[in-house]
Amino acid sequence: MFMGEFKHSIDSKGRLIIPAKFREQLGSEFVVTRGMDGCLFGYPMSAWHDLEDKLNQLPLNKKDARAFVRFFYSAATECQVDKQGRINLPEPLIDHAAIQKGCVIVGVADRFEIWSEDRWDSFSNDAEENFDEIAENLLDL
Repeated sequence: MFMGEFKHSIDSKGRLIIPAKFREQLGSEFVVTRGMDGCLFGYPMSAWHDLEDKLNQLPLNKKDARAFVRFFYSAATECQVDKQGRINLPEPLIDHAAIQKGCVIVGVADRFEIWSEDRWDSFSNDAEENFDEIAENLLDL
C-alpha cells in the first residue's frame, strides 16, 4: 500500500527520484500514465494488470469509454528505476502534469501520484479546507 507525501525535484532530462519507500513496493518495472486532476498515476505491474482487466470490460460502443481508454493508454509508459532511484518521465507526461521543477509524490492506496508542487499545494489546500464536507458527502456512497 502506498501512502505518504514526498517532495522531490525533476531535472532538465525529466529524471525524478522515486521515494525509497515506494521503490520497495514497485519492483523492477511499473507503469506511469496520465492521471486525473492534472497529476500522473503510477502503478505497480500487478495493480496495472488489474486495472487493464477492468478497462477491457468497458463497452466499445460507448464514445466516452473509447476516449478515456485511448487517452489513458496513449501516454502510459513502463518505467525502470536507475541506480540513483530515478525514473525518466517522457515529455507528454511532464506536460500533462505541468511539472517544471518541484514535484510531490503522494501514496494513494494501490497507486502513487506525481503532482507539480503548485498543483498539489492548490489541491491540498482546497481538500483541507473542505475535508469535513468531502467526508460527509462520501458517506452517501
